[in-house]
Amino acid sequence: MAEIRKLNTSEADFQARLDALLAWDSVSDTAVNDTVDAVIADIRAHGDAALIDYTNRFDGWQAENATDLAIPLSRLAQAYDAIPGDQREALEHAADRIRAYAERQKLAGWDYTDADGTLLGQQVSPLDRVGLYVPGGKAAYPSSVLMNAIPAKVAGVAELIMVVPTPQGQLNELVLAAAHIAGADRVFAVGGAQAVAALAYGTESVPPVDKIVGPGNIYVATAKRAVFGQVGIDMVAGPSEILVICDGATNPDWVAMDLFSQAEHDEDAQSILLCPDAAFMAAVEASIDRLLPTMERSEIIATALRERGALITCADLDEAVEVANFIAPEHLELSVAEPQAMAPRIRHAGAIFMGRYTSEPLGDYCAGPNHVLPTSRTARFSSPLGVYDFQKRSSLIMVSAAGARTLGRTASVLARGEGLTAHARSAEYRAGDED
Repeated sequence: MAEIRKLNTSEADFQARLDALLAWDSVSDTAVNDTVDAVIADIRAHGDAALIDYTNRFDGWQAENATDLAIPLSRLAQAYDAIPGDQREALEHAADRIRAYAERQKLAGWDYTDADGTLLGQQVSPLDRVGLYVPGGKAAYPSSVLMNAIPAKVAGVAELIMVVPTPQGQLNELVLAAAHIAGADRVFAVGGAQAVAALAYGTESVPPVDKIVGPGNIYVATAKRAVFGQVGIDMVAGPSEILVICDGATNPDWVAMDLFSQAEHDEDAQSILLCPDAAFMAAVEASIDRLLPTMERSEIIATALRERGALITCADLDEAVEVANFIAPEHLELSVAEPQAMAPRIRHAGAIFMGRYTSEPLGDYCAGPNHVLPTSRTARFSSPLGVYDFQKRSSLIMVSAAGARTLGRTASVLARGEGLTAHARSAEYRAGDED
C-alpha cells in the first residue's frame, strides 16, 4: 500500500505541517560550491584546454582537440532524417504549437509625445547570443530543447549556442533532431559546470553568451547561480511539482495518474491533491494503491509520494483556492466543474491547467505555453519562460527645447536638493538658466 501523508485544513497544526511539507533547501552544500568555483576558475584561466580535460574525465570519451567538441549542424539534420516518422511528426507538431504561442508573446516598442514636443517611449531589442544547456546521458529531453530554443528564436536572438553532455560519446538522436527543428546555430558536446562556465566567459571555441537557459543537475544549477551577473540566467529550478484542486467529480484514476506524472521525475518531486470530498480522497488513494505497481518508475513515485506528497482535505473549494495560492505551485490543475470561473482567483501558479481533460503532461510537451516554470513557491514573484526573457527594453527620451526648460528646472531643484551640482548645472544649461 502506497504511503502518502494526509492533512486536513481543520487541524490545529495544519499550517505547520504544510510549511514542513513545502520546505525545500535548494542551496548547494560547501563541497558542491567549492567544486563549481574551481571548475569556473579553471575554464576562465585555461579555456578550451580545461574544457577538453573535463570532458575526457567526466564524460568518458577522449576529445583530442576543441574541434572534437563541436557537433556540426549536418549531424543535427542527419538525426532529424533518421528518427522514426512518428517522433519527427510529434516534434514538429509540438514545435508548431510552441512557436505559435511564442509569437503572441513578443513585446513591441512604443512612444508618445508630450504637449511640449518631448518624445518618450520604449525600444525592444533581442539578446545577441543565448546559451542553452541540455541534459545528456540517461536524461533525454527534446521537449526542453523546443521550449527553450523556440522562444529565443522567435524573440530574434541572432545566435543560439547549445551545449549537451555526451557520456561515453553517445549523442541522443531526438535531442539533436529537436535542435535542428528549433534552429540551434552551434552545438557543443560539453556539459556540467564546465559548460556553464564556457558559455558565461567564453573559450577559444565556445563564444560567450548573454544569457544561459536550460535545466541541469546540482552542479549545473550551482554554476548558473555562480555566473549570474556575468550573464543572465532563466532560473535555478527546484524539483517538479503538481497541485490538483478537485471537486470530487473527476475519475479518481485520472487524478492518481496526474499525481504520478510529476512524482516519476525523481524522489524529490512533489504531488499534492486538494479536495473537500473525503470519500473522493479515499477513492484516489485506492487508485494510487492499484495503479502504482503498474508503473515502470514505481519505486521513484512511491518515494516521492511518501516523502513530499499529500492528500489535503479542505472545507470547500474557496479554501482550496486560498491554500493553492499559499503553495504557489509549478503546475496547478483545476479539475472542477467551472475552471474558468476559478482561474481568476489563482494569484500564484506557474501554469494553470483548466478542466478535467487538461492533463499536466500536455503542457510539458505540446499544448503551446512554456514548460519552464517557477518552482519552490517562486511563482509568487516569477513567471514562465517566454519570448520576453530573450528581449530587452531600452527607454527612449528625446527632449524638445520647450521640454528642456520645464524639465530642466525641475531636475535642477531636485539635483541641488541631493547635493549633485553637476547634475543641476547640466540641466540648467539647456533650460537657459545658466550660460
